[in-house]
Amino acid sequence: MRPWHSLLPGVALGLSLIFLTFGEAMAVEEPEYRVTRAEDAFEVREYPALLAAEVTVGGERSAAVSAGFRLLAGDIFGGNQRRQRIAMTAPVLQAATPGESIAMTAPVTQTASAGAWIIRFLLPRSYTLDTLPLPNDAQVHLTTLAPARFAIARFSGLAREDDIALQTASLNAFARRHQLHANGAPTLARFDPPWTLWFMRRNEIMLPLLPEGAP
Repeated sequence: MRPWHSLLPGVALGLSLIFLTFGEAMAVEEPEYRVTRAEDAFEVREYPALLAAEVTVGGERSAAVSAGFRLLAGDIFGGNQRRQRIAMTAPVLQAATPGESIAMTAPVTQTASAGAWIIRFLLPRSYTLDTLPLPNDAQVHLTTLAPARFAIARFSGLAREDDIALQTASLNAFARRHQLHANGAPTLARFDPPWTLWFMRRNEIMLPLLPEGAP
């Protein structure tokens, strides 16, 4: 199992249409987790194994998430071998693929192999890999994300690059303060459709951690 650790006018319109279609579904289910530490806008969480549909796309962050959305939305809206619609949970996850580290006062991320990004939709708990319909598009992969521990920074707003850098620096400081050791690159999690007012948007940076007690 793998560990699981945004616009030009046309792109913005495309994202809006996607969210209009499944925005309600996103609000229905979020992954379960256990909070083991909380401090202001930071938490340490433990997640169980999760199912996800994912694609790998290149380019800068906002263009990549737009392209990834379209591919994944095609699958869960019926572009699969059973023509079955699948509800999507929140959040939508974006992380850089493993590769050469990109300088960062912050992540999401910041490792990037030729500027490639993994975009993930989490899938409902009612499914297993055996019961999910296979995607028609070979670019879409279904995967099980292994149980994992994360340090989390919650923040509102548009999740621009400077916001991500600031929040990542704050999360890194939180981790150092509590002697939490990173176990991979951070992920940006977005919870809201693009028409949501900026001050009402919910975002998180998720830093994977070594298991508690690991050296």
